[in-house]
Amino acid sequence: MSSLVVLAYDIADDRRRRRAARLCEQRMMRVQESVFEAWLTPAELQRLLDNLHAEIDPHADQIRAYTLNLRDFGRRQVLGAMPAAAPVEDYYLC
Repeated sequence: MSSLVVLAYDIADDRRRRRAARLCEQRMMRVQESVFEAWLTPAELQRLLDNLHAEIDPHADQIRAYTLNLRDFGRRQVLGAMPAAAPVEDYYLC
């Protein structure tokens, strides 16, 4: 089941930051300069974090990912014109 994930990074090097941004943009929506959000499954989030870990310098850079539950999603407030990430329906095939 998907959860809303908010991911933020502080990456010191321009080249590493561009590569991390490209990885995030493949599956997430940029909502601020270094903040992304998307509805991801735990496996999707782990795959993204593994890919990001390969691109950063863990001594100089930092990435934080927060998974919000549906109860918290209803408490989220968005101010301004930027659209919020829309929930993705989960599909089950029988």
